[in-house]
Amino acid sequence: MSSVLIKGGTVVTIEGERSADVLCVDGRIAEVGPGLSASADRTIDAGGAYVMPGGIDPHTHMQLPFMGTVASEDFYTGTCAAFAGGTTSIIDFVIPAPQQRLLEAYHQWREWAAKAAGDYSFHVAVTWWDDSVHADMGTLARDWGVNSFKHFMAYKNAIMCDDETLVNSFSRARELGALCTVHAENGELVYRLQQEIFDKGIHGPEGHPLSRPPEVEGEAANRAIRIAEVLGVPLYLVHTSCIDALEAVTRARLEGQRVFAEVLAQHLVIDDSVYRHPEWEKAAHYVMSPPFRPKEHQAALWRGLQAGMLQTTATDHCCFCTDQKAMGRDDFRKIPNGTSGVEDRMSVLWHHGVRTGKLTPAEFVAVTSTNTARIFNIHPKKGALQAGADADIVVWDPDATRTISAKTHRMNIDFNIFEGMEVTGNAAVTLSRGEVVFEGGEVKAEKGRGQYIERPCWPTYYDAQTLRNRLAEPTPVKRG
Repeated sequence: MSSVLIKGGTVVTIEGERSADVLCVDGRIAEVGPGLSASADRTIDAGGAYVMPGGIDPHTHMQLPFMGTVASEDFYTGTCAAFAGGTTSIIDFVIPAPQQRLLEAYHQWREWAAKAAGDYSFHVAVTWWDDSVHADMGTLARDWGVNSFKHFMAYKNAIMCDDETLVNSFSRARELGALCTVHAENGELVYRLQQEIFDKGIHGPEGHPLSRPPEVEGEAANRAIRIAEVLGVPLYLVHTSCIDALEAVTRARLEGQRVFAEVLAQHLVIDDSVYRHPEWEKAAHYVMSPPFRPKEHQAALWRGLQAGMLQTTATDHCCFCTDQKAMGRDDFRKIPNGTSGVEDRMSVLWHHGVRTGKLTPAEFVAVTSTNTARIFNIHPKKGALQAGADADIVVWDPDATRTISAKTHRMNIDFNIFEGMEVTGNAAVTLSRGEVVFEGGEVKAEKGRGQYIERPCWPTYYDAQTLRNRLAEPTPVKRG
């Protein structure tokens, strides 16, 4: 039996802050309270620090095959980098190729993830539709703990879902009690705009945001929300980046619809001026979808996070090095989409959120950990500091300062989109299931120690009575 006692810190949960110690035994939290006197194999002095649930990043892409290459970050390097930033669990994505069985893709991703140092789970994308997809969704939900299915509304001629696939998949998810997630961009519009912009002679990275304006995200977000409303299925929008999409989410939530939305740390602090950098490589580093937006969208996203219209923060961590980005040197449409962030998310949010007064420490815990655990049904196993929960804990030094740089980060990528940003607030010690995996600036985690997290579905997650009423046999209208 192994044990760790964290003493003298300020415990922060979504309920608030209090002075308390935390005792961890055999990978789980055994007790939380003031002045614990239990003996332990190791005692960590958390004086002057916050003790919080480890971060959960609900949106990563480790080792992803995409746009003719493969993301440079694998599940081992990525989860180690996450530990250094205070994140202890990730939810990655299984993305089947068109016509590939979902189960085949799922087992391939499980094989790749076997090297992970941190705990992980998977959303599974639906990229096409037939009876086998219907069957595989059921098997994944019942036997493998998958309770969320991803739908790309962009990337035409690749992994884009048309409305027929959306309706079929949403309906099946409703039957299973699963959550539908969407990448909301109108793929037809993006495809048309990309061609028009390229034909006008704009071939560099500056063409990327022009081809994906806020309106294409807003339209797709509204369409997905309305389809989910009609079918009575809960919806989760990934990487909400603009006012247009946020307004669609806000309206739906105020109408009582069960809609959730995430925002990336990157979209909160980086604007679209990066695409106009005079050096092609540095502009290309920021190519991701949705793209970075003008500053007014950042201000709105912060307000959405503060108001609870955006519930989670993520990174869409999908690393492509400079030489991979160069695949699109003569055509912005061929630049692999993706940026990093899993190591820096929590520091960026603390510095720009908590230290500026936009978020309280308790709200920080909510948007970096607990809300994700609740939405994806792994709470209180994850995202909690209470007896019985996994001992995924970060001892957070609110005064530690560092300058973010590719020269010092642990992510497997040769640039950092936050390069040169000075942040105050960093992980001092990170524990994963009671094991110290980051301390003193060093990651101490073995390859393959990560565990797969099963996420059960919700049999009655949607409003069943409302749906039954809507689908009831209509009464014919009697006319003269």
